[in-house]
Amino acid sequence: MLAGMADHPILFLPGPTEVDAELRQVMASPLVGHRSQGFVAEVQTLCQQLKALFRTEAHAVFETCPATALMEAAFRNLVRPGGRTLHLCCGAFSERWSRIAKDCGRAPESLSVPWGQAHSVAALQQKLRASPPFEAVCITHNETSTGVIEPLQELAAAVRAANKDTLVLADVVTSLAGAPVEFDAWGLDLAFAGTQKCLALPPGLTAYALSRRALERAAKVEARGFLFDFVRAVPDTEAGKTLATPCVPLVLALRKQLDRVLQQGLERRWQRHVLLQHETLAWAQQWQIEPFVTEAAARSPTVSCLNASARDVKQMAEKASAAGYKLDQGYGDLKGKCFRIGHMGDHTVERLQKMLAVLLR
Repeated sequence: MLAGMADHPILFLPGPTEVDAELRQVMASPLVGHRSQGFVAEVQTLCQQLKALFRTEAHAVFETCPATALMEAAFRNLVRPGGRTLHLCCGAFSERWSRIAKDCGRAPESLSVPWGQAHSVAALQQKLRASPPFEAVCITHNETSTGVIEPLQELAAAVRAANKDTLVLADVVTSLAGAPVEFDAWGLDLAFAGTQKCLALPPGLTAYALSRRALERAAKVEARGFLFDFVRAVPDTEAGKTLATPCVPLVLALRKQLDRVLQQGLERRWQRHVLLQHETLAWAQQWQIEPFVTEAAARSPTVSCLNASARDVKQMAEKASAAGYKLDQGYGDLKGKCFRIGHMGDHTVERLQKMLAVLLR
């Protein structure tokens, strides 16, 4: 029998994450038409919930797609062909965003730090002073591949101070609903996250917030495409009428999950993720396992990346699997050298403790 459950292994991956039975039951409900009056009302309510989740009074909607699609949509909508973008690279996903900009015909530049480090505001300020204005600066708030959380609030403020016309675009894929994201207060222009991370749902939807000035900027950019055209998609979705057929079961599950999250309170949810991080790091210290991220303030509250050293990561994953858990064995260049514990979503400290107890016994 698997740990705590008889039907499936419990996921402690950095995504997809474990989905509660209550939410799985919502997705098993009979389908409804996406143009029905009832579903239109559900979408309208969901968009209001997303505004509360992102902490914005501007726009917040969703699309049926992976979060990577929003990386591309960001350039199609908010940066002119050939326009200059700056990318704060600190791991695999921030580097991917830069490659996507190039593939979309934009002109990306990178401000890179070694994997496992966060960017400093001073370095960003120096780069911005030494460069012609960028149309957008792209920041990966929580770099899933390395377990680094960037000082997004301070970095965004530096961009705003350097050039009021530069847009601040943020990948909040593994921070939204797991760590503070204050869209309006931090002066963000686009932020996006998939449902399979801290929102603890299956993959398939991406929620995103858009500032009013970003929507105005999009209206001036040509060849935005169709499905991800912010100028059409945002107001239509807010009105309850998506441009194309959405994943209806997942939309209804997100509605239910946001009921739960907002009733619980975002601050309480953020604090639980900090407790999960502390529990993971205390376990690592007990076994003399070093975090990959050396600076304590840069360690993510949603995913911990730990050095394998002389330990056999594959063997640890096998032990976890035998006990009914799924553990990550490192990403990209860090595969086998590090392992990651995704302590995000609806996990509890008690469940995390049970998983950690089996890894090195």
